Amino acid sequence: MHQDKDESSPSLKAGLPVVSFSIGDSADFLFGSTRDPDTATNIKLESGDVLIFGGPSRMVYHGVSKIHTGSAPQALLTKCGLRPGRLNLTFRQM
Repeated sequence: MHQDKDESSPSLKAGLPVVSFSIGDSADFLFGSTRDPDTATNIKLESGDVLIFGGPSRMVYHGVSKIHTGSAPQALLTKCGLRPGRLNLTFRQM
């Protein structure tokens, strides 16, 4: 697990959020107050989910522990032409 802390000091001190969009296959997402995955909370991110962490939770440790291969909505693959797998779009203010 890791922390996102590559932004500028003013951005980090202000607790400006990280916004993450999940598209495609589902993933198990861990987060917690330490790097230890055994003590982390585990949630399943589905295609279309948005995760926002900012303010007091801005420096939370987090990471993806598993990708659920083949779990993407079929319409993404057939109608949109998305290749199989998981796409994560992450936005932050530097």
